Amino acid sequence: MAAKGTVNVRPDVRGLWHAPHVRAPLALLLCLLAVACVAPTTTVTATKTVTARPSALSPNLTPSARHTAVVTRVVDGDTAHVRYHRRDVDVRFIGVDTPETVAPGQPVECYGPEASAFTTKQLAGESVRLEFDVVRIDQYGRTLAYIWLGQTLFNETLVRDGFATVATYPPDTRYVQRFTVAQRDARDAGRGLWSAC
Repeated sequence: MAAKGTVNVRPDVRGLWHAPHVRAPLALLLCLLAVACVAPTTTVTATKTVTARPSALSPNLTPSARHTAVVTRVVDGDTAHVRYHRRDVDVRFIGVDTPETVAPGQPVECYGPEASAFTTKQLAGESVRLEFDVVRIDQYGRTLAYIWLGQTLFNETLVRDGFATVATYPPDTRYVQRFTVAQRDARDAGRGLWSAC
């Protein structure tokens, strides 16, 4: 007689789990589950590739390429307008800062007129090549560029001749070492603003 709450099962009854058509798939499933539990996990993160496109104000191509333009007007020592792709483009020279002469609400700074006159003499009406870095347009809507006059990097000339100081704004740092050396040389020699101001 069976105890209360138990059922007597005949010894020859194996049950559904031991049926041949269930045993093989169940064993495979249990093996796969065991492997999944001990296998190293890999996290997959979805990424999105974004291609930077030139602004309508600065229709440039690759950052290191140089693009021909003609200087139509000099604004001050470190800013000029150029004719580029049949449009007038306001260009701010990367990596340098000349004393202010036309900033709204600011007085004309020491050696600013000399820097403006130098840039005008060197660049007005000249064919130059623009070289872009990472950031194409500044907060004022100006195109940012290095200015090549022949084989000369004009931005560097401004610093070396004492018309500008180095003004680096990452990530636009391609020539910062050259500019820093030029500034040290200008300061040590007392050129331009280094002796006048």
